Amino acid sequence: MNSNAINIKDLYQIKALSDPRLSPDGKAVVFVQTVMDEEKDDYLSCLFCLEPGTGKTAQWTFGKEKVSSPRWSPDGGRIAFISNRTGNPELYVMNRNGGEAEQVTTAGRGISNPVWSPCGTKIACVIRLEKGESLQGDNEEKEDKIKPFVASSMKYKSDDRGFHDDRYAQIVLIDLAQNEMKRLTDDEHDYALHTWHGSNIAYSADFEENKDFSFTSALYLFDLKSKTSRRVSEEEGYYVGASFSPDGRYLAYIGHNREYENATQNKIHLYNMESGISLSLIEAMDLPVGDYLNSDSIQGSSQSGIVWSKDNESFYFIASDRGNTILYYAHIEGAVYPALFEEEQHIYGFDFHSEGQKAVLAMSKPEQPGELYTLHVPTGKIEKMTDVNAGWLNGRQLSSPEMFMIDGGDGLPLQGWIMKPVNFSEGNKYPLIVEIHGGPHTMYGNTFFHELQLLAGSGYGVLYIKPRGSHGYGQAFVDAVRGDYGGGDYRDIMAAVDYVLEEYKWIDDSRLGVTGGSYGGFMTNWIISHSDRFKAAVTQRSISNWISFYGVSDIGYYFSEWQMKCELHDIETLWKHSPLAYVKNIHTPLLILHSEKDYRCPIEQAEQLYIALKRDGKQSRFVRFPESNHNLSRTGRPSLREARLQEIIDWFDRYL
Repeated sequence: MNSNAINIKDLYQIKALSDPRLSPDGKAVVFVQTVMDEEKDDYLSCLFCLEPGTGKTAQWTFGKEKVSSPRWSPDGGRIAFISNRTGNPELYVMNRNGGEAEQVTTAGRGISNPVWSPCGTKIACVIRLEKGESLQGDNEEKEDKIKPFVASSMKYKSDDRGFHDDRYAQIVLIDLAQNEMKRLTDDEHDYALHTWHGSNIAYSADFEENKDFSFTSALYLFDLKSKTSRRVSEEEGYYVGASFSPDGRYLAYIGHNREYENATQNKIHLYNMESGISLSLIEAMDLPVGDYLNSDSIQGSSQSGIVWSKDNESFYFIASDRGNTILYYAHIEGAVYPALFEEEQHIYGFDFHSEGQKAVLAMSKPEQPGELYTLHVPTGKIEKMTDVNAGWLNGRQLSSPEMFMIDGGDGLPLQGWIMKPVNFSEGNKYPLIVEIHGGPHTMYGNTFFHELQLLAGSGYGVLYIKPRGSHGYGQAFVDAVRGDYGGGDYRDIMAAVDYVLEEYKWIDDSRLGVTGGSYGGFMTNWIISHSDRFKAAVTQRSISNWISFYGVSDIGYYFSEWQMKCELHDIETLWKHSPLAYVKNIHTPLLILHSEKDYRCPIEQAEQLYIALKRDGKQSRFVRFPESNHNLSRTGRPSLREARLQEIIDWFDRYL
């Protein structure tokens, strides 16, 4: 390994900047900076405030805590944010001019998404509560004996929460002047809170009593004066990210009507508050609204949604476009175009100040972790505001990804990237590792990816592509994988391998490796059970058996039907697409990495594959990560993220 290349310990050097928010006067940006702390073996984050005019940056919170969701009051005098400084996530408010932050909740569980009232005297937020549960601090949990868990629904667990309790995401109203909290909702439904204008609070919810077969989230307006709700979204679908125009005449929101189930691209819709009519905007833009780009170096980011201009007729949003995420401008009459387009950009957060016609962007590039930029919208002039990662990057030699385009076997456009090893010397031959993303409805692209740079720094070439099923190339492309796992997507990946072997003579075709996680783990399993071209493989949080996956995954019974296009009684189809069915064809040494508390792709998927391989005398190693879920590689315990990367490097070093 090149001594100046990216190494595993550089995980602790990355400063992840996220959630930039411009003050109402446009003179300050508050944001979150997150680092991995080796001593505490956890993530720590603090609030910072930057003045774009002077470049002056001040740290606003300190200590061994996690903070998130900074939100300016309407007058710009205060900041609300969430912190776990007392051990549990709670809501705090601090003055812009300094002073100690004041804790305003004692909920102790599941608090999220603070939204200021227009007058700045109240804050709405979401707290996980039982039906009828009080907010007066008399609900302290008592330590009881271990009890059996009883499930009465199919949606009884999830990868982020584990086994579900009897609490639901409820809307709570906090009166800061009176120091009072009250529930706006008290039932057994989950609410997503969006925005507040006048007496109207916008939220999303699914009010179906039997949610096992309901996958919608309708948009509603709650009138604080009449204490009544009315539905905004007329079509059945999944709608989120609502935002009022400054004058309150329009409500723009993001979502879709699930024409292609979870492969459906998000669109933008506009609701006229006077006429009560909704219409779909940007119909001609065949791209998904939102950030779908994979990275392992971004922490604490949240979808920025729709940000209006003060003209009440235009707004800004992010869309995933080919290998980038791009800030787009849109007008209510239908015009839409990029506000900024650079050759390589991953914008994962932004805010906009109308009077100054400037946007602040959180943006990453292939050779640079996320930093903050200002964009002067009329001229397109962009200026870098932070350089928090420059210190450690200046001592590192990186590999610059080279983008290529090829035609798929049936004419689909395939975008990919090739990275040379950091120690590259003309005339030498090097091993190549193929990386496959999860989802499948996500994407690789132009962002900083620590793992990819680590592999390049360890002497490997790296190939990654966007096979069919990925976002960024339109609705037909993202839908093309459904019902065809291991078909066209397999051919796409192998076509890219063929292309780079032909074009880049430095690749040693006798030393090919392949790895991926989740869907990428499935594809890794599939590839080595259908080809002997790869000399080593690492499968991570993978699927090996669609039959058992149907019943053990938190999403299994409906995800299988959406993606495989068949139900459980069609055992033949589920087994046909299962890598476990072809285990006798696997001759590639396989490292299996899996988290113990992965409820998305439960560890039994790895167990079945491992035992089947060992029973046949195949070369395999099984590594289980305790107290970890499906997101180990992105948000897992730092020491375990280290261990995971070391296992990958050691395996490929051994066989390649």
